Amino acid sequence: MKFSEFNFEPSLQEGLDSMGFESPTPIQEQAIPIILSNKDLIAVAQTGTGKTAAFVLPILNKLAKEDTLTTNTLIIVPTRELALQIDQAIQGFSYFTSVSSIAIYGGSDGSVFETEKRALTQGANVIIATPGRFMAHLNMGYVKLDDVKHLILDEADRMLDMGFVDDILKITTYLPKQRQTLMFSATMPPKIRTLATKLLHT
Repeated sequence: MKFSEFNFEPSLQEGLDSMGFESPTPIQEQAIPIILSNKDLIAVAQTGTGKTAAFVLPILNKLAKEDTLTTNTLIIVPTRELALQIDQAIQGFSYFTSVSSIAIYGGSDGSVFETEKRALTQGANVIIATPGRFMAHLNMGYVKLDDVKHLILDEADRMLDMGFVDDILKITTYLPKQRQTLMFSATMPPKIRTLATKLLHT
């Protein structure tokens, strides 16, 4: 199979071509059609299997069609490193589109917090955030999430191991009930299944 068979928007396909992406990995081949059809998803995927592109590409394809200025997608991740990695992937794939994104994570100074606040109030299309830092912004009352259509939890098992489940559930209360929710996890312990039943619509 080739990426061209997904019939992505030309601007997104151009980004894929320029980065030398031709054939999807198994997780991409399975997940992308489900995400494009707007269904919720829980997937077991290890690091290194191409899972970032599995959820980033179909979301970018939807955004390339909409050309919106508001926040459309919220990606919650356990670490700063993963937030930056996903943000870099989005910037690479969306080079020929008008999609905007920002990584939001803790451990940085006040000027970075102000930059994050500006992006959150002016509407970056895709927000990639660690739970604690995002909660800090939410508690200030200026984050606009009314137009969010996609919630993605990446490395969900790791976030639960790090004690973020309450923050994740709290964040979801700020989001529209009508949305697409995607969960990616390296393992599928009972606590992940429990969280999935609370967040996903089958």
